[in-house]
Amino acid sequence: MSENPQEPQPPQQPGPPPQQPQPGPAYGSPQPGQPPYQDQSQPPPGQPYPGQPQPGAPYGGPYQPQPLTPSDERTWSVIAQVGPFVLGFIAPLVIWLVLRERSRFVDQEAKESLNFQITVVLALIAAAIITAVTLGFGGIVYLAFIAPIVFMILAAVANGKGEPYRYPVTIRFIK
Repeated sequence: MSENPQEPQPPQQPGPPPQQPQPGPAYGSPQPGQPPYQDQSQPPPGQPYPGQPQPGAPYGGPYQPQPLTPSDERTWSVIAQVGPFVLGFIAPLVIWLVLRERSRFVDQEAKESLNFQITVVLALIAAAIITAVTLGFGGIVYLAFIAPIVFMILAAVANGKGEPYRYPVTIRFIK
């Protein structure tokens, strides 16, 4: 026995000799009944190459995103409604951009939330200007920002049930 374990070891018991392939026509040589000038390495015109995907094959078409399940639709639409508590208008914007092609419901609700958040940001800017102009007495305007919190909670509850929600007093920037 050899000392190197990587070397192949001869079989212990002799068996029948391995079968040798039968000689046939060489690759590219003419087959019986075909003219000798035809190249056999290429398929006939109009025929696909071996291994080439056929038209209409499952992987031959354009990418189609997988639709969301109803449970996932409700989850993502609720996240689009309550996400602004943490991330502002970024949460509905990202959800809308990523999932708009996968669910019509999520597209609609994330767009609605995004429009509402843009409207709230504009109202906050207006309230800051009013407060600055009135030397702080306009700060009472900020009490009106309790309403958007209530509206976002109502929207999240409606979306959790699978129902659409339309925010009141919203400018529809994204249609």
